[in-house]
Amino acid sequence: MTHAPQIRIPATYMRGGTSKGVFFRLKDLPEAARVPGPARDALLMRVIGSPDPYGKQIDGMGGATSSTSKTVIVAKSSRPDHDVDYLFGQVAIDKPFVDWSGNCGNLSAAVGPFAIASGLIDASRVPDNGVAVVRIWQANIGKTIIAHVPMTNGAVQETGGFELDGVTFPAAEVQLEFMDPAAEEDGAGGAMFPTGNLIDALDVPGIGTLTATMINAGIPTIFVNAEEIGYTGAELQDAINTNPAALVMLETIRAHGAVRMGLMGHIDEIASRQHTPKIAFVAKPASYVASSGKRVAAEDIDLLVRAVSMGKLHHAMMGTAAVAIGAAAAISGTLVNQAAGGGVREVVRFGHPSGTLRVGAQASEADGKWTVTKAIMSRSARILMEGWVRVPQ
Repeated sequence: MTHAPQIRIPATYMRGGTSKGVFFRLKDLPEAARVPGPARDALLMRVIGSPDPYGKQIDGMGGATSSTSKTVIVAKSSRPDHDVDYLFGQVAIDKPFVDWSGNCGNLSAAVGPFAIASGLIDASRVPDNGVAVVRIWQANIGKTIIAHVPMTNGAVQETGGFELDGVTFPAAEVQLEFMDPAAEEDGAGGAMFPTGNLIDALDVPGIGTLTATMINAGIPTIFVNAEEIGYTGAELQDAINTNPAALVMLETIRAHGAVRMGLMGHIDEIASRQHTPKIAFVAKPASYVASSGKRVAAEDIDLLVRAVSMGKLHHAMMGTAAVAIGAAAAISGTLVNQAAGGGVREVVRFGHPSGTLRVGAQASEADGKWTVTKAIMSRSARILMEGWVRVPQ
């Protein structure tokens, strides 16, 4: 009886922010997987353990959630003023595809540390002690990310006292700058607000007409008011994820918003576009108990935000969605800005299911067009395991 032997590929399993993923150097992939296409997708799905009709990813590195079904490919960059190119693949759990349509803001925090540890950064740019500035080209969306990576005695510092809600243990802080984060791809025509409006009336058959802010910044995101869809904004995962009707409603809103944003031609296309756009609901500040048991006080936050990723309410907040929140909060008149109390603000702290997060953004308007020069937030990252991942040939 013949059998296919396993091959082994150098890989690193990393946590970045509140996500985990398998990281590869482009040059370490099998030759057929070094270019986009079916061979690359098939390899990454097999590494993660998808598609899995059981929804568990037992036979792979995935953790059966949107936050842990992720892959990253990093290579030295040939672009001027950039150190590495970073490509993110969101692997579907129970379906056979990899979504390349957006970035992962959480794993962005791990790209700089991975690049340094993997020898992809010119040694002259990495201090023995201090902070290494890694210039990252985010290839999915064509944007620049600047990572500030702490160094101690010639190695990336991974331990420290920085605490991030949604991550159990403290670690070293990695500050990220998302430069000019408004999307220019996916049919958005370069507009931060593809409909031309800060607020729209979004007609969703079977649900009604909802007030919505649809923004392309960090990742395309549709914001709606929590109260308009029957929520308070203080919900935890079980309140949404154990309710099939709620998930269908949110996915339906996402589909109609995606069409309105010009990301798709028809709502039926949403099944093959799980990663983008994101759908989130916002509300004014209120006290609640986070999933860890920690009490979040209304006076310690500016607003409440809950976001859905890959069809489930996220356990914390996607990094790219945090960029969208920061950008929308900085622009007076959006739903996010209104929930935060209105006015001009460059920093916002919002409550999510695991606790709170602070994000900053600098926005300006010229000739009726809004731009965000950069969004800033802090994450942490560390290597969990390194060596080789094995997959059947």
